[in-house]
Amino acid sequence: MKIEQSPQHAAGLTIQQTQQRKSRVRWWVAAMMWAAIAINYIDRTVLSAAAPHIQSEFALTPFQMGIVLSAFFWSYALLQLPAGYLADKYGQKKTLGLAVVWWSLATAVTGIATGFKSIVALRVALGVGEAAAYPSNAGIAAKWFPKSERATVGGIFDSGSKFGGAIALPLIAYLISVFDWKVTFAIIGSMGVVWGAVWFWFFRDSPADHKGVNAAELAHIMDGVSTADYENKVMPMKWYALLRHRNIWAMCIGFFMINYNSYFFITWLPSYLVKERGMSLMQMGMAAALPMIVAMVVEVFAGWLSDRVYASGKLSLTATRKLFLIVGLLMASSIGFAAYAESVTVAVILLCVAKSGTTVAASQVWALPGDVAPKNMTSMVAGLQNSVSNMGGVVGPIVTGFIVGTYGSFNLALLFSAGLIVLAILNYAFLLGEVKRIDVTPAAT
Repeated sequence: MKIEQSPQHAAGLTIQQTQQRKSRVRWWVAAMMWAAIAINYIDRTVLSAAAPHIQSEFALTPFQMGIVLSAFFWSYALLQLPAGYLADKYGQKKTLGLAVVWWSLATAVTGIATGFKSIVALRVALGVGEAAAYPSNAGIAAKWFPKSERATVGGIFDSGSKFGGAIALPLIAYLISVFDWKVTFAIIGSMGVVWGAVWFWFFRDSPADHKGVNAAELAHIMDGVSTADYENKVMPMKWYALLRHRNIWAMCIGFFMINYNSYFFITWLPSYLVKERGMSLMQMGMAAALPMIVAMVVEVFAGWLSDRVYASGKLSLTATRKLFLIVGLLMASSIGFAAYAESVTVAVILLCVAKSGTTVAASQVWALPGDVAPKNMTSMVAGLQNSVSNMGGVVGPIVTGFIVGTYGSFNLALLFSAGLIVLAILNYAFLLGEVKRIDVTPAAT
């Protein structure tokens, strides 16, 4: 669709636009982004709750079950960059919409799997679809929100992962108890299909094409950006040229270390609470969900607060991003103190602070692609960043397991995680330079 730039918008805000109350369609878009990530995490977690039933029914060995549980990450981590390319090339409406429907169908039909090979194939298919979620959302944030709101929306949509992670296990356990694991997969998968129908009806790649966006909201979203930019889908450089820029390296390295810590909470935390802290299964379930619930609230607040700080003009965009990244990571380093806490209550509180700290940092992490990416490459930059970061999710549980197996305690593993957080702080403080759009020159292409 040809986007016509009105004379009023080309000339800037008119008196009528200034006085007009802004519509709030962009926040409904943010709600849809949040729901996509929440469904994303529920769908990837359903297998964990159903694992004992699946292992028993198909007589899978522990080694085979380990392959089934890890198969999702094979495609998910590897396809982040291609997913980002497709989102930038063909638009986030098609890419994210088709991705959610794809992974939801992969979830729904898992109940008709016949054995080891088919379950592995369906988990790989799940990862193919879910790979597009975060890169697409980063691209949508850059198109639908001005710089002064991007950390807020980044915090909102990423908080969906904490909600999904916290609600998934009790929800799925209840559904399995009422129905069975096969029907549960079908029910969970249907959520994304419904989401997809609403998404294709509601969303537009350009806010200028949405009938619900009035002139005041459009002017606020564009914030000096020409609407003609939405027509041009040309990417000004190859993806590998991004690696010539230090900010890209800083974003990838820092997020790798953050995710190394984050995956502890969804992999080894239950075992830590039961084996190291002596909790019962019921106590563990409540304690393991608490860091996720607290972090979800903290992340949204951190994104909102950082946007208010930047909008006040007291700090530059670079200073704002670095301040919240470093403060969040200082909070995250408290995971090391949990190793020395004598009280179970204190240990859980420290883990809540640590998890909340990673999400304070994450609210900035998901704003950075929109801040630094060349035009039409936000989803690709987000995909590159997320691809590297998920290697932390692959490596982290293995390293933690090796340390625990070697030394018989989680203490050294928690201290090692805290050490990586210190390196992440140094990375964002010194390797990350001025936060601004990458300047594309002929030499960079």
